[in-house]
Amino acid sequence: MKVAVVGATGLVGRNMLRVLQERNFPVTELIPVASERSQGSKVEFNGKEYAVCTPQQAIGMKPAIALFSAGSGVSKEWAPKFAEVGTYVIDNSACWRMDPTKKLVIPEINGDVIEEGDRIIANPNCSTIQMLVAIADLHKRFTIKRIVVSTYQCITGTGKKAVDQMSAEREGTEPTTVAYPYQIDLNLLPHIDVFLENGYTKEEMKMVNETHKIMRDETIRVSPTTVRVPVLGGHAESINLEFAKPFEMEEIFETLRNTAGVVVQDAVQLENGAQPSAIGSTENLPYPMPLFTKDKDEVFVGRVRRDPSLENGINLWCVADNLRKGAATNAVQIAELLVQRGLV
Repeated sequence: MKVAVVGATGLVGRNMLRVLQERNFPVTELIPVASERSQGSKVEFNGKEYAVCTPQQAIGMKPAIALFSAGSGVSKEWAPKFAEVGTYVIDNSACWRMDPTKKLVIPEINGDVIEEGDRIIANPNCSTIQMLVAIADLHKRFTIKRIVVSTYQCITGTGKKAVDQMSAEREGTEPTTVAYPYQIDLNLLPHIDVFLENGYTKEEMKMVNETHKIMRDETIRVSPTTVRVPVLGGHAESINLEFAKPFEMEEIFETLRNTAGVVVQDAVQLENGAQPSAIGSTENLPYPMPLFTKDKDEVFVGRVRRDPSLENGINLWCVADNLRKGAATNAVQIAELLVQRGLV
């Protein structure tokens, strides 16, 4: 099976290559794709070196699947051209997410929507993916009425330029490139993507609109605040949920423990239901942190507790590797669905 990775030299593209390799995806021929300035450079995959080619060259090779992670402009121009030659495009940009003719997919939640004619399939925003993986089964059981979410998103979500900026700031040198309007190290920026007329940012409205589309339920009210934090890997989210139905906390933990792709790390109720030895110490008190989610594909959930200010409400803390499940892994899982259903 010929598989193209468009944007193979970028942060997410390199992670796509790693995930394809780790999950033993049936690649018979890899086609790494990047811009013309990267043409001829080499990437390694499964112990072999492959030369980077241009999108036009890749189209001529007619790959079965093309994983895109090169930005909305590239996706808008090239995804339809790949689709025209019969390639299934799985796009990580925002270009096609809200297009009513395109499917927006998290395999654990709505993988059933993919059909043979879906030649361009959209990968959701990283912050949306981890939130919905964590709460989708809770919605099935208790019906979510409202979500209030605050995100703490690491700088790798912006890309290499942001990593370079923070590294220079930490070293006390002048950054050669600037990704943010203010210093990011030792700081927090409540500003991800551009501001819109309603006062929310584009990133925040992505979480609103994508939640409705993926969950197939526009009655869920979503109020997000997205914040960039000086962390190298992993997004964290504080999520407050209001349910239509009453619940017992043990039912909440049971649902989370049985949710595909979720790992419960909670200081009050451990994975096996046992109680920690001492609430006042750090020993045996697990909770999710970006420090320990790097290179993991699961969504980690903890700090789960009833909201005393709200009838039928809970709070939870959710962390995931934004370059893995938030981007590369979710895209590869969509490709795996195509294989499982015999579409490629």
